[in-house]
Amino acid sequence: MNINDLLATDRIICQPNTSSKKKALEILSERLANHLGSRTPTEIFDALIARERLGSTGLGHGVAIPHSRMPGMDTTIAAILKLDQGVDYDSPDSQPVDFMFALLVPEEATEEHLQLLARLAELFSDHQFMQAIRSETDPQGLQLTLSRRITHRAA
Repeated sequence: MNINDLLATDRIICQPNTSSKKKALEILSERLANHLGSRTPTEIFDALIARERLGSTGLGHGVAIPHSRMPGMDTTIAAILKLDQGVDYDSPDSQPVDFMFALLVPEEATEEHLQLLARLAELFSDHQFMQAIRSETDPQGLQLTLSRRITHRAA
């Protein structure tokens, strides 16, 4: 699956400040629920928090990939939250997180889920790419930067 296919501009949020990890996950849950229709923000938030209880989805270097497999879904979707100021996220490097790529995957898509997480972790571990992402100030620019990188790597 192409990462570009998971993300629409209306699910990219560039927000100056958020007070906590909980609030950031609430914002992402709300945006994902607006797209799904079949899930409430509370259901999505609960699924993301349940996954966080297993261990932080913070990768380090200010990046987190909150994710969950959800029953009854037939497609994988994503949302991005980019913050000007990071939030405490219990990341392995203890650094605040300012970039979150939330991922919801159908419950039965175990292999797809693992492959996507691996691809995302690799993509977001590139320091220069993340500098470019962090310099973007609006959803369209962020999506274009992400799309160019994914297209360039696929070529």
